[in-house]
Amino acid sequence: MDLVELDRIAVREAVRVVDLARERDWERDTPCAGWTVRRLVAHMTAQHHGFAAAARGAGGEAEHWREREDASDPALAHRVAAADVLAAFAEPGVPERQFTLFELSGSFRGRTAIGFHLVDYVVHAWDVAVSLGTGLDLPDEVLGAALAVARRVPTDPAARAEGSAFAAALDVPEGAAPLAKTLRLLGRAPERWPTVV
Repeated sequence: MDLVELDRIAVREAVRVVDLARERDWERDTPCAGWTVRRLVAHMTAQHHGFAAAARGAGGEAEHWREREDASDPALAHRVAAADVLAAFAEPGVPERQFTLFELSGSFRGRTAIGFHLVDYVVHAWDVAVSLGTGLDLPDEVLGAALAVARRVPTDPAARAEGSAFAAALDVPEGAAPLAKTLRLLGRAPERWPTVV
């Protein structure tokens, strides 16, 4: 499978998991320190719109990356944003385009940017799933691709400071599963959450 298809699978699984949330769930804590499920899903929604804009040549404009004010139906907003990014990534030639990613202050080949998006949605789908006490259903190809990207994320302290996308990397135990490896490389401790990885 190509990277666009792997990303599509991860995004659809994230949509499935977010759609499981009920009104009582939106204020639950998540593995993203200080973020509730509502805040995390708002972030995920904004990222989808930002990456969709980047695929269409407008990723350098801050407004595409802003979280929306109206959070009355977070699952619906997330579903709409996911459809937007999947449509943008499905356009011909996207992996060869240059993406400007406002939050990273840089320009990246489309394939690289889609990899960033993929690992983000594997990890955030897990974040939401464990916050709700459920599991993920992702194929090995998706988990392997996410791990390959996670291994390339810079680990220097400046890149992992408070407020950055990922916390400091944790040690990866021998024999850990691909998802657990990805989570630990990006600062998540899966053993602290009730759903087994």
